[in-house]
This record gives sequence, C-alpha cells and structure tokens, in this order.
Amino acid sequence: MSTLRPEERHQEIPAPAIILGVAGLIPFLFLTGVSLTGSVMPSVLAREILLAYSIAILSFMGAVHWGLAMHATRGGQPWRRYGVSVMPALAATATVFFDGGLQFVWLAACFFGLLLYDLFAVRRGEAPRWYQRLRWPLTLSVCACLSAAAFGAA
Repeated sequence: MSTLRPEERHQEIPAPAIILGVAGLIPFLFLTGVSLTGSVMPSVLAREILLAYSIAILSFMGAVHWGLAMHATRGGQPWRRYGVSVMPALAATATVFFDGGLQFVWLAACFFGLLLYDLFAVRRGEAPRWYQRLRWPLTLSVCACLSAAAFGAA
C-alpha cells in the first residue's frame, strides 16, 4: 500500500524541515502575543495579519499532499490524495463566513483536522514517518495560538 520508497519511510526529520517549521511558528507566536497585549501595533491589526498568515499556511500545508501524490511511485488512490490536498485551501477560504473569534476557532479546527489526515497518510506510507513527529508539536502550537487569539478577540 505504501507509495514511498523504503529509504523515505524511516528517515530522521530533515534539518531544514525543523528549522523552517519552527521559524514558521514565530509569526503565530508574535502576532498572538501582540493581539492579546496591543503592544507594537493595534490588537485588531495583529489579529488581521494573524488571520491572513493562518490562511496562507493552512493552504500551504494542504499542498504538501499534492506534492506527495505527484511524487508517489505507485497508485495509492490519486483522486483521494489530490482531492484532500485542495481541501485546506477551500476550508481556509471559508473563514470569511465567520466573525471575530470564530474565525480563529475554525482555523484551529482545520489545522487539527489536517493533522489527523497527515497521521493517516503516514500510517499508509504516503508521507515520510518523520512527518508526524514534525507535525504534532507544530500543529499543537498553532492551535494554541489560534485558540488564544480567539478568546482575545471575543
């Protein structure tokens, strides 16, 4: 069932993935802090930038699965894989239907839902094993930031 070569399934997390993944948390942490305190810039502006950044990152995270599907060495249900890869961008776009803190709650739920799919993809051998070890702490951090912003916006 695996679509990854054996040497791709049991690697350590690549250093660039760790460094860039952690660096990607910096805007979440900074903007959440500013949105709660109003330091550096108005809280409303910080929340708007956090919202835009979250939408961009959620869309990017879905695109990971498009790349994995393109890289697949064997079948592995391409319609499911490509279809799932565009769902985070669609879900991120749906953020416009919510107001205030609910936007951040929605995005946190979307990030967590994508994490669950990522874990499924790892179990099926469709994503490298190290991916789950990278995604857990990053996603929980993002969800914590978005939850804090949601309650700060209420």
